[in-house]
Amino acid sequence: MKKVQESPLQPDVLLELDSVKKYFPIKGGVLKRTQGNVKAVESVSLKLYKGESLGVVGESGCGKSTLGRTILGLEDLTDGKIRFDNQEIQDLKRKEKKKFVKEMQMIFQDPFASLNPRQRVGHALDEVFTMHTNMPAKERKQAVIALLTEVGLKAEHYDRYPHEFSGGQRQRIGIARAIALNPSFIICDEAVSALDVSVQAQVLKLLKTLQQKYNLSYLFISHDLGVVRYFCDRVLVMYLGNTVEMSDAANIFSSPLHPYTKALLSAIPRPNMNAGRERIRLTGEMPNPANPPSGCAFHTRCPIAQDVCKAAKPEWIEHKKGHFAACHFAG
Repeated sequence: MKKVQESPLQPDVLLELDSVKKYFPIKGGVLKRTQGNVKAVESVSLKLYKGESLGVVGESGCGKSTLGRTILGLEDLTDGKIRFDNQEIQDLKRKEKKKFVKEMQMIFQDPFASLNPRQRVGHALDEVFTMHTNMPAKERKQAVIALLTEVGLKAEHYDRYPHEFSGGQRQRIGIARAIALNPSFIICDEAVSALDVSVQAQVLKLLKTLQQKYNLSYLFISHDLGVVRYFCDRVLVMYLGNTVEMSDAANIFSSPLHPYTKALLSAIPRPNMNAGRERIRLTGEMPNPANPPSGCAFHTRCPIAQDVCKAAKPEWIEHKKGHFAACHFAG
């Protein structure tokens, strides 16, 4: 794992979130007035360092994808602050934000949905340079071919349509589009979850190679803990929009502190079912984010919950160096 420093003033801090919230209003009645909010992201604070991969994990509906979209501005921020390269960006106007488009990109789960089926792949990538550079047409084509080669495709793929590629090749096209403007930060939103295992390994290796070559920082959103363990330097665990634990990957997988993290890890398939952790089965469904439980959001499903968990929200505490958790009974 890369050595990181805790101070937000250090130059190696690329992205910092301070109490970031994203609520979706619930409207009803004849006048469509706001009657409540879906609290998709609740007071998330974190630091992402240059050149590292931070994994974000949790059940479906925990808010991890919404967090990524809010960072990029694809969803409006409800409250909190987002600092990128020591500059607050949440209140910047459209023109001021334009320069950050080059620095912050996203790789989506389904690249086919983000590609125009009637447009050749080369032309789709060419649009990136047309919108953000003054390169002449000949140079743009050369740049696109270089991009395709960079991600393991060939020059002949320039004139093909999206349906002529396999899922792994389409994801490589999505990666090519993400790195086209030489960004420093990329959000991978379930970037390999739709791929076969063998193809996953190839794409992850490509992402690692690009990271080392261009000093990229990744926010790697995934539900696959095995992939996260292999790929990420640190891991952030989310539940119902809240952060419940964060540490380097080795600590999370060997010495988890939060009961929710322990339950997630116990569900990882093992070759020998008689070895390793005993499976922790959570009862009930994840609560409604429009009406979250009082106190600790996890107490309704937690196997060790006590009265204090219902009454008071646990603080985000550093229990060991670099190992944070929000639990009254962490350990």
